[in-house]
Amino acid sequence: MSDQPDFHGAKVAVFIDDDILVYRRDDKPDIPFPNMLDLPGGGRENNESGAECVARETFEEFGIRIAIDQFEHVQTYPNWRGAGKVALFFVCRLSPQILDEIVFGDEGQGWETMPVAKFLASDCAVPHLQMRLQDYLQR
Repeated sequence: MSDQPDFHGAKVAVFIDDDILVYRRDDKPDIPFPNMLDLPGGGRENNESGAECVARETFEEFGIRIAIDQFEHVQTYPNWRGAGKVALFFVCRLSPQILDEIVFGDEGQGWETMPVAKFLASDCAVPHLQMRLQDYLQR
């Protein structure tokens, strides 16, 4: 994806009907946003594209394979830390049958699907991801 800037990582809002796929981060004081609700995604490896990054991360975190062309790059954002390379935000829409294929990985405490409005209103969700999802929904 040559139109994407050099980035450090990518996240994806995986929509399943009117819900989104989330997981609860580990409750460790040495990681960012411990014990909070997070979206699939993570750090870039090698020279992968943003879609390749979220596809790999979604597989590592949830055990589901999603074709690269199912991820839509929505926006590029500044690093939430305030400095460094940018972050990419994607969306993907999947059928409910994908839930039967989930095999949760070893990062995080568990996963669920939840209504988008519940994620956006939660005090336990990663704040900058709530803002990115809200930006997308207001487009």
